Amino acid sequence: MTPADRAMERLQGWPDLTAGQASCGAGRALRSVHSEILHFHSARDVDLHLTVPAIQRIHADLRGSTAVRLVPGSRWVTVHLDCETDVDLLMSLVSMALKAHLTEGPATGPSPVSCNLHRVTLVPRDEPDER
Repeated sequence: MTPADRAMERLQGWPDLTAGQASCGAGRALRSVHSEILHFHSARDVDLHLTVPAIQRIHADLRGSTAVRLVPGSRWVTVHLDCETDVDLLMSLVSMALKAHLTEGPATGPSPVSCNLHRVTLVPRDEPDER
């Protein structure tokens, strides 16, 4: 079972989330009554929909994580799942996202449905750096 499969299995038991097709057309999604929260794009890459205030609150921590990729101007963060600790991090971030979407209300500005698919490039960590 891949890390994304393990995360999806754990999250499908959460009462606030329902499974479906990702609006971007690539992979599976989990959504709340307010919006899509997660897009599972591959065996290891997941896009998580946060709110701008939530990203601002934990920006330094997100930047410090080797599992998280931020795209400037995006309300989505990409989480690369290499190990069980990354899956645990994702669980915490999903909990935060659900609370943020519930308490901070609907998003304003550009459509938050545009996840980071094709906007972020992840380089496998087991390949040597070719600089």
